[in-house]
Amino acid sequence: MRTPVADFIDSYIAGDGVRAHMPGHKGAGPLGIEVRDITEIAGADVLSESVGILGESQKNACTLFGTGATLYSTEGSSLAVKAMLYSVMMHWKQGVKETEYSRPFILAARNVHRAMLDGCALLDLDLEFIRSGQAHGLCSAVVTAQEVEKSLKACGKLPAAVYLTSPDYLGVQSDIAAIAEVCHKYGTLLAVDNAHGAYLAFLEASKHPIHLGADLCCDSAHKTLPVLTGGAYLHLHENIVSEILDSARKGLTMFGSTSPSYLILQSLDLCNEYLEREFRRELAECVKKIRQFKKAAGDRGLHIMEGEPLKIVIDTGASGYDGEEIAGELREFVYCTGGRKRSGIECEFADHHTVVFMMSPQNGPEDWNMMYRWLDRTRLRHPEKAFAPVERPGMKPVIRRMTIREAVFAESEVIPVREAEGRILAQETVSCPPAIPIAVSGEEIDGNMIRVFEEYGIRDVSVVK
Repeated sequence: MRTPVADFIDSYIAGDGVRAHMPGHKGAGPLGIEVRDITEIAGADVLSESVGILGESQKNACTLFGTGATLYSTEGSSLAVKAMLYSVMMHWKQGVKETEYSRPFILAARNVHRAMLDGCALLDLDLEFIRSGQAHGLCSAVVTAQEVEKSLKACGKLPAAVYLTSPDYLGVQSDIAAIAEVCHKYGTLLAVDNAHGAYLAFLEASKHPIHLGADLCCDSAHKTLPVLTGGAYLHLHENIVSEILDSARKGLTMFGSTSPSYLILQSLDLCNEYLEREFRRELAECVKKIRQFKKAAGDRGLHIMEGEPLKIVIDTGASGYDGEEIAGELREFVYCTGGRKRSGIECEFADHHTVVFMMSPQNGPEDWNMMYRWLDRTRLRHPEKAFAPVERPGMKPVIRRMTIREAVFAESEVIPVREAEGRILAQETVSCPPAIPIAVSGEEIDGNMIRVFEEYGIRDVSVVK
């Protein structure tokens, strides 16, 4: 498989010509990578058009992932999510009679990323949530096909799409195949935020949303593949590509920068070659190592949550420990091997109840040795009294007082969260990670939301005046 973007830049560097164009560093600088950082010069193609080397590279990715179309984002899944929302809204408008519905809406699981709510505000999309009984704290809101069908029936009108986050931040996956079947039975699209699951297409039996029937989904390549931060994909299913490809491209252009990073584009381009050659084998070996580590942790009395293959999620609360305390323990852990001292294990995420590790084939033997040494010494092996998480938002009925767009663009003020009960949330107040809103713009803040805000260390919120 060719790597046309990287090859073009190799050729440009070899020419050693005068860079009388942007960027201002002219290929020289302290990072040492500036020489590969260019802009849309002749022959470099333009991402919003993709008729040259970028178009060829995206077709390579499309072939590897087995999609109807795969488009690049250099601004992460945050950009791809907004383009997905634009695509489903435009698809809805094409298929609906003007007299039927005045406003499109999305039916979603509650653990959406903030980027999705920002997209709803910008596009003036309404949002209805699927009630689910399966959850673990703020980050998880897995839904069943039966819950989706029940919600579709209760809506009274057809949503522009059903929208799921799967895998979620704790690695929990919804039954995409069954939910896709329900969505298509009712005549609506299924859009999936698969930011954490780009690698799922390369398992021995693919678990990628597109292969399970989703109409469109986004992957953050940088989360689980060897791609620079910001590299992401927007995938379209072959059954729907002819209807939404144009809108998907327009959405990426509308919300994205006109100066996409060519460093990230090269990273996505070179990743194609890796995916074609080594990745399946290396992924299988990594999944095996993670299974072995999970078993070893369970044998030592740690509470391991089940989920997607590349995540290790420890329920620290079940052992009586605050996950943030354990994250501190990990950062302070020191391991000496062969005369070399290594300091600290930095986990992906920790809250009061969980610690999340995200591993990949790029974690070498010494990484795993250090993980096992920590496993032998962690205080989690000496349980204290377990404690239960605060009830997540949405378990009880939530009162919506304004649309998302109305609330986001309303005049607002910042007040202490302890004084916010009964007020309407304006801009979302979230920490990243996990960037999952506790309350959604336009909702009335209730006592449980306040408890969750405080649990995540949020002391002030923006409310409508």
